[in-house]
Amino acid sequence: MRQFQRARTRDGVRPFDEFDAEPEHAARPVLQGGPAKLPADLKKRDAVVAAFKHAWMGYERDAFGDDDYHPIRKQGSNLSFTGGMGYMIADAIDTMYIMGLDDEYKRARKWVASSLTFDRDAEFSTFETTIRVFGGLLSTYYLSGDQIFLTKAKDLGDRLMFAFNSPSGLALSSVNFKTGRAVGDHGFPGHISTAEAATLQLEFRYLAHLTGNTTYWTASEKVIKVIKDGLMKPPLVPIYMDYTTGKFSQSDIRLGSRADSYYEYLLKDWLQTSRTEGVYREMYDDAMAAIHDNLVQYTPKSHLLYTAEMPSSRSTCADCARRSHFQKAAKQDHLVCFLGGSLMLGATDGAHADVPPTPEQLGAAAKRDWKAGTELIRTCMETHKTKTGLSPEISYFRTELADDDWYIKNRAWDARYLLRPETVESLFLGWRLTGDQQYRDWGWQVFSAIDKHCKIASGGYATVLDVDELPVKHDDKMETFFLAETLKYLYLLFADSSVLPLTDVVFNTEAHPFPVFKPTIRTGFS
Repeated sequence: MRQFQRARTRDGVRPFDEFDAEPEHAARPVLQGGPAKLPADLKKRDAVVAAFKHAWMGYERDAFGDDDYHPIRKQGSNLSFTGGMGYMIADAIDTMYIMGLDDEYKRARKWVASSLTFDRDAEFSTFETTIRVFGGLLSTYYLSGDQIFLTKAKDLGDRLMFAFNSPSGLALSSVNFKTGRAVGDHGFPGHISTAEAATLQLEFRYLAHLTGNTTYWTASEKVIKVIKDGLMKPPLVPIYMDYTTGKFSQSDIRLGSRADSYYEYLLKDWLQTSRTEGVYREMYDDAMAAIHDNLVQYTPKSHLLYTAEMPSSRSTCADCARRSHFQKAAKQDHLVCFLGGSLMLGATDGAHADVPPTPEQLGAAAKRDWKAGTELIRTCMETHKTKTGLSPEISYFRTELADDDWYIKNRAWDARYLLRPETVESLFLGWRLTGDQQYRDWGWQVFSAIDKHCKIASGGYATVLDVDELPVKHDDKMETFFLAETLKYLYLLFADSSVLPLTDVVFNTEAHPFPVFKPTIRTGFS
């Protein structure tokens, strides 16, 4: 099968007809270097494609058009009683395009054109809809130039804009796409998740760039200004904010759920606009320094680097600058494994350095981040040393000398593997930034474990309930991010490095690629 990557010529990105095409790279005002030409591993790349086809085959046969897929009972389900809103298809369609799966792509595209509607009288998550559906439509437009994806994305973007109608301008948690009613977090009334509000900017700014409508840009960027104005010392964000006042609430500080992608987007917002908005880089640098000073820990036995959490009670925070009420917990979500690759990407100014970077290209903070990034990836791979070779949802680390460095505490939930992408995301970035074969070897180990233990013979893949138990038991669900992120990052790990060069694109937190561009919109924030 002929594999190729097609990309639009607008926004300064040229098409790649074959994997051996020579890419054109954007200007590099900060660092000067030449990303190495890294060849494809065709056998492993095509094995990932086969896995995608197996996953998609089950969904398309049993649940085409539904939001979720349950491969064991061979059924789909939707996020509301009003019908499917394209979560699986919109999230996976750019992966099909990148892999060159033309037949699957054409059928999915036909469904988007003829059946996808957002006129639904139900509440939908602002964050999840933005990163999965909105992001998927925008990235497929970027890759294909097909107007139907921009049309659908604009319709959805206009409906999502209701989320910003809060007193502070912070994006509310959910929106009814028919009535326009937006609400905060149902589990914590009056509040919204910090990461969910701060992980919308890449998508809305790109739509603004495509349409010339500055409203999308200013609304999403205002969220970051509200956060910046409320930052404490050190600038580590609690996971909840009061959407009326725009202030942080006393809540946990961590790099996992409800916080992770806030830090991710600070870097990517800066990279997206060709490194022209210095405020994002400053906020990112300050945050990384705070993480190193306050959250980075090491295990006594093997000196594994992990990031601790700072749990706190959920009550209004009158003076969150006083941190005496926070205690460190030696606990790390699998979600945090994105940070290893992100630190390496930030250290190289978005891959604007040699591969690997020379010592002269990295300043003191960049060397610190590079070292921590590589060590965190190693730690994440250590958590794959289970009976299945899969990593648990949550790992706990030893703070006193013991026979092991980490363990699974709550087997009812922590031991699950939900087909998550964060480790392979970092392996992809590590490979592209270093050319070190170790990252590909690790990626193949992870992929092989997924294919062995998560694969459902009749089609699809499913969550493993306990990564340290054989034979495995499954939870009957295949998450959309398995197709959008996990398999995409594995494919890119084994593909030629001219496919979606890191200097030319940024990936949103759902692995949807957007182009790097020079902004024509003047904003008051930067």
